[in-house]
Amino acid sequence: MKRIHLLLLSILSGLLFSLSWPERGFSPLIFVAFVPLFFIQQYLGDSRKKGMFWYAWLTFIIWNALTTWWIWNSTGVGAILAILLNSLFVAIIFWLFHISKKKLYQNKRGFFILIFYWITWEYFHMNWDLSWSWLNLGNVFSSAYKWIQWYEYTGALGGTLWVLTGNILAYHFINFLFVLKEKKPAILHGVLFLLLFFVPVIFSYRIYNHYEEKGKSVEVVVIQPNSDPYNVQYDLDPDILLDRNLKLAEQGITDSTRFVVFPESTLYDGRYGIWEGALSRSPLLNKVRAFAIKHPQINIVIGASTSRLIGKNDKKTHAARKFRNGNGYYYVYNTAFMIDRQGVFQIHHKSKLTPGVEIMPSWGILKPLEKLAVNLGGMTGTLKKDDSTVVFFDKEGVGVSPVICYESIYGEFVAKTIRKGAGLIFVITNDGWWGNTPGYRQHFLFSILRAIETRRDLARSANTGISAFINQRGDVSQKTKYWEPAVIRQSLQVNTEETYYVKYGDYLARISIFISAFIFLIAMVRGYLYKKKSLF
Repeated sequence: MKRIHLLLLSILSGLLFSLSWPERGFSPLIFVAFVPLFFIQQYLGDSRKKGMFWYAWLTFIIWNALTTWWIWNSTGVGAILAILLNSLFVAIIFWLFHISKKKLYQNKRGFFILIFYWITWEYFHMNWDLSWSWLNLGNVFSSAYKWIQWYEYTGALGGTLWVLTGNILAYHFINFLFVLKEKKPAILHGVLFLLLFFVPVIFSYRIYNHYEEKGKSVEVVVIQPNSDPYNVQYDLDPDILLDRNLKLAEQGITDSTRFVVFPESTLYDGRYGIWEGALSRSPLLNKVRAFAIKHPQINIVIGASTSRLIGKNDKKTHAARKFRNGNGYYYVYNTAFMIDRQGVFQIHHKSKLTPGVEIMPSWGILKPLEKLAVNLGGMTGTLKKDDSTVVFFDKEGVGVSPVICYESIYGEFVAKTIRKGAGLIFVITNDGWWGNTPGYRQHFLFSILRAIETRRDLARSANTGISAFINQRGDVSQKTKYWEPAVIRQSLQVNTEETYYVKYGDYLARISIFISAFIFLIAMVRGYLYKKKSLF
């Protein structure tokens, strides 16, 4: 096989990944996206030629660039780093699979190794400082949610398993039929591929058609103020901005309204700040409380930028900031409040921070990169985060999972809040940074996955859209338009039952980690013994 053929196969694989991706991609293409790359791997492994890493990196650069190019609208440097690094990481994973397959099976078998390596990587990638899990394979079905109702058992990693297994079967079918000219094994793999595709889909439709919404009803109002994040959100007088939000809320509130949900960073006070430990002194929070007193039946969930002084004896993390006068340190948080008429402040600090915006690497020589952090939302540099999940409870015991922006990508994170008693999910976000691009639409679709995994009704408040309500089956209702102010109201059902995924989380990842470690260790030992034997 000539180099040009290898390059074309690598490019084809990248295009197939991109063309399958939501929100306008054709999802079934994901089941053959790895196939061209598998042919490269098989050829290079058999011929003992080098270059697998570079062909894989080219594939994943194309995929990342064509699906997440919109990051450029908020940060050019961040877009380049996100595309190059994310594709680099998965190229390394594919290369490790290539090496292990050669050492364990002399390249004759071993495609299954990629399943465990890839799932292990996706789980690790969701739990470190450079987490950018936007392109986890299971997310590809967010626009085909009726296919994946079984995510309530597996989470999105079940989708990753589905995709990888399907690609392996598709590769063997094509290889046996067109390369090796062996019809019987080709037919066998073709039948297995069709069963693998249709059985989960049929099972999913059966779940969808027979599922009944669970729980008592509560009325929720969602606000979409549509404040331009570049020209208004953090430049306009904070009182004027809050008044705009409250006037919209007045249009939607009824005597039956239980919750009013405002978007991320609605409260940002560049004059006085919102200091935890002295919340009663904040003019903005007092105005919100006055609004709650006016409507005593409501609970207000609202995003804010807050700060906290660090005591002299407190141990500081790398998120600590020094006052300009040099006297003391403080933390900055991306915060969600729940406030009732009695002025009780329940607080959640964003735990899954956006890399390059809210968190930068703190590892030794990478610390100076913090100066490159993108200034979005008036907060520059690494924020302080919570180490545990939080659930808001109203006076009648209804639990709410407060999910801030980027946190909605993480299934197990949201599942932990459900285990703590959340019967509803509220996603608050500000998606205006990317402009009218696939970015905000992709982000919206991920909320559908969280609703299905947890079987929870979900309310989504986005500053510039898309705001909506999503039921326990993943159906979307009252979906707002992008870049238009809106207020929507709907009764949601508070489910208290736990799905299998909620109970056990990303168990597929934990299994994969164990098997991956075992496979890698055996592969390295066999490689060492083979090399040692060849010397004699």
